Amino acid sequence: MSTPMPQPCRVGVGSPRVWVVFRGEAELWWLRLLKPGFRHCFALLHDGRHWVIVDPLSPFTDVSVLDLPAAFDLPGWYQEMGMAVAVAPVRRGLTRPAPWAPFTCVEAVKRLMGLHAPGVLTPWQLYRRLTRSARAA
Repeated sequence: MSTPMPQPCRVGVGSPRVWVVFRGEAELWWLRLLKPGFRHCFALLHDGRHWVIVDPLSPFTDVSVLDLPAAFDLPGWYQEMGMAVAVAPVRRGLTRPAPWAPFTCVEAVKRLMGLHAPGVLTPWQLYRRLTRSARAA
């Protein structure tokens, strides 16, 4: 008997997607130098049954599988809480390594998405990149 392969995170039909949530809180003093509202980011994934949060924090990366109804609009909930949310495709099948960069929340989320964007270093730059891509599509 073979073990079923895990399915990529997706909602409905189509390519896997990730929702990136941007927060303004800054527990580390130097994060206060970043644009208000865009001082940290984390990712939401959905596999059709479960919401998964990947939150790359300074001391560790927190991964949580939430016990929510499958149809719960978690990105919408974060937007209602006043946070910016951007959706992006998850790119797989890349063969080139990602460019070297310091390990930050932005870099962790970019790696999760498969986004190779060496000039994107801050949460604000990532938000602009994702929303620009969404407007162009």
